[in-house]
Amino acid sequence: MAPGAALTWELADDGVAVVTFDLKNEPVNKISAAVKQDLLATFEALEHDTAVRAVAFFSGKPENFIAGADIEEFVRLTTAAEAERLSAEGQELLGRVARSPKPLAVGIHGACLGGGLEFALACGYRVASDHPRTQLGLPEVQLGILPGAGGCQRLPRLIGARAALDIILAGKVESARKAFRLGIVDELVHPAILRDVTMAAAQRMAGGWRPRRKRPGGFRGWLLDGNPLGRRLVFRAARKQVLGQTHGNYPAPLAALEAVEHGLRHGMTAGLKREAQLFGQLAVTDVSRKLVQIFFATTALKKDFGIPNPPPPTVVSRLGVVGAGFMGSGIAGTAIAQAAVDVRIKDADLPRVAKGLAAAREILDDRLKRRRITPYEHARLIALLSGSDHYTGFGRAELVIEAVFEDLQVKQQVLHEVETVTAPDAVFASNTSTILIHRIAEAASRPEQVIGMHFFSPVARMPLLEVIPSGRTAPQVVSTAVGFGRRMGKTAIVVKDSPGFWINRILTPYMNEAGHLLVEGVAIEEIDRLMVEFGFPVGPITLMDEVGMDVGEKVVGVMHEAFGERFAPVPAFAGMVKSGRLGRKVGKGFYQYAGGKKRSVDSAVYELIGAHPNGGPRPAEIIQRLVLVMLNEAARGVGEGIVRSPRDGDVGAIFGFGFPAFRGGPLRHADDLGAARIVSELERLAERYGARFAPCDVLREQAQRNAKFHP
Repeated sequence: MAPGAALTWELADDGVAVVTFDLKNEPVNKISAAVKQDLLATFEALEHDTAVRAVAFFSGKPENFIAGADIEEFVRLTTAAEAERLSAEGQELLGRVARSPKPLAVGIHGACLGGGLEFALACGYRVASDHPRTQLGLPEVQLGILPGAGGCQRLPRLIGARAALDIILAGKVESARKAFRLGIVDELVHPAILRDVTMAAAQRMAGGWRPRRKRPGGFRGWLLDGNPLGRRLVFRAARKQVLGQTHGNYPAPLAALEAVEHGLRHGMTAGLKREAQLFGQLAVTDVSRKLVQIFFATTALKKDFGIPNPPPPTVVSRLGVVGAGFMGSGIAGTAIAQAAVDVRIKDADLPRVAKGLAAAREILDDRLKRRRITPYEHARLIALLSGSDHYTGFGRAELVIEAVFEDLQVKQQVLHEVETVTAPDAVFASNTSTILIHRIAEAASRPEQVIGMHFFSPVARMPLLEVIPSGRTAPQVVSTAVGFGRRMGKTAIVVKDSPGFWINRILTPYMNEAGHLLVEGVAIEEIDRLMVEFGFPVGPITLMDEVGMDVGEKVVGVMHEAFGERFAPVPAFAGMVKSGRLGRKVGKGFYQYAGGKKRSVDSAVYELIGAHPNGGPRPAEIIQRLVLVMLNEAARGVGEGIVRSPRDGDVGAIFGFGFPAFRGGPLRHADDLGAARIVSELERLAERYGARFAPCDVLREQAQRNAKFHP
């Protein structure tokens, strides 16, 4: 091939051409306009070379196959017609691959996503390595689009409509093992023999052999996927599920559903045409633009340690966790599951330690149950977990995270104990949600080694980590905390050591306002329903039950003390704590719980908080009050430098408590509304309801200058 080309090939024995895709000067292979031309030229050359009888295709990257399309090119599209043409060109290229007279086997190691998987689906035979890095999926709906190069047509025909919709509509990425079980790949092998097995498959196909695949799902698969009536039921159920999850706020899953259904009903050609049309429409929507912005922001955060010229992080191979409760066990289990480090849990007595070890193990058991890990890997990871009622084993820990009771003196006592048993360069991190890190570090003999690592509950599922350095924290300690957070699978943002940090700072007024609305006569389920329709995963009342009323009371108390009357707690909430209605963890809060699942609103709560549902303000005003009080505090926090940039603030809010991603985060949503409009509405609300709605200086200045958070 030409020098600098992404694809090169050489002829091996038995007439098999070995094609290698290696995009120079890029960490991953991605499909761009130039790569498409290269692919086209390569396959034309292979088709016309009479010595070539079959093709074996590999990635030249050691850790990924093809990560998908070049999103930089995608965001430059300005019209639906341009986007539709881009999709149609991709379809035509992969159609050429699928129709190639020279059979093609592909060896997949590492990420095979989006356009990468669509390419693999167009090939005649797929071999995948069983390495954990080998992941296959069509995550396009997470960018507000759909698989537009034939993915909505080829995947359902390969594995059946139900299994394909499960992947496409949720933008799922599956392990190679799961992909093999589903029938997406034909063989699953150790990475060491991937090349040999793929070459052997190409040689067999060169001799006329073709793989015979079973009907996916057996008889039940035929009932639901193999006939029009069954498929109608599948599509109806999928549509209902999508609407239940998205409330119509995300158009991509419904469009993908239509593309799949159209293709199975009217044939491949008509399906491809409809797929391209829908791709074109989605690509220029505001929702897609917002989701792409979030993708770029989170990608940038993966390389950002939150400080200028960051030193290399300390490599953590041993973690100490003090506190075997819900958070401590969650941190321990997640650290083992994601980072495969030795973890030692310490608590005051052995029964607590045993309970914490069991809870941490449940995280690994769940991964085994979901087939994310093998029984062998499960046994190996379980062996990394240990615990005690003393600090034996902490001496070699590079990082110790405390997750004890939220009390300054208790945390300072733990810090003092840990410093006496750990090495001088060990990092001490506090999983505090309210206490300032510099206050905890006042008790330290090595304050430069002290930092905050605020995880969110439940640790195994919540993707955000707030890293909080004090004014004295050493740069390498910041790098270490951020680096280890990433190894635990978290998106880490570095935030200022200020009351509430970032998430609780902007969440508290939102939760408080929900309390004011309850007192004014709005029904519990009405508040939650309106905010779910706005785009939150749960409403603020459900969120209070999830967090725990005792935790919420403590957070509000800290914020009230720090910032005064605008954070004044709603008196009605104090009665909830006194009566023991702490939320889901005790089976009763605003809602009743049975078997850990939310049931119905407990009407006795209204008596307890001295409120009776009588309608209250109009729905539009309820939403406005809840959203604007949060946007106002977010703007104030940016002005105080609580987050380093609006990017970090938006990503933190989306990953920390589920601010609607399709709205781009609170600061981007504020930009969309416009500062002048927000200031005007806040002034109106302040006249009616008091100073807690007074617009902050940041928004006033933006309104005067017609400025925005994001340029």
